[in-house]
Amino acid sequence: MKTILLKAQEIGNIKATLLTETAPNTCTKFWEALPLKVSLSTWGDELYGTIPVDIEAENPKEEFEIGDIAYWLQGSGFCILYGRTPASTSDKPRLISPGNPLAKIEGDVSIFKGLKGLELSIERGE
Repeated sequence: MKTILLKAQEIGNIKATLLTETAPNTCTKFWEALPLKVSLSTWGDELYGTIPVDIEAENPKEEFEIGDIAYWLQGSGFCILYGRTPASTSDKPRLISPGNPLAKIEGDVSIFKGLKGLELSIERGE
């Protein structure tokens, strides 16, 4: 089981497990691109930013679970989903257009609440 570490001064180190069974090609391409630094902006309860990784659609969807990390297809986006977004139609986070499942955050995602952006380092875990 591969993990990634999300590191920033505001959040410390957060661990997430790659969804290698759900989206193996997405996870492999993302893993090979690490480490990455990304500037994240806020959209509702989502942090998102562009990463230099080009990944094809793989089990894409728009609605995710709280604590999921998605790869947004339309903008090569890295998306941390920790609550409702402006596109949500329920309590679940929803992207504006489809994205691939990428990872699941381990632990409490409320640490992201209230952030207006984030300079994030993404590194390989185990």
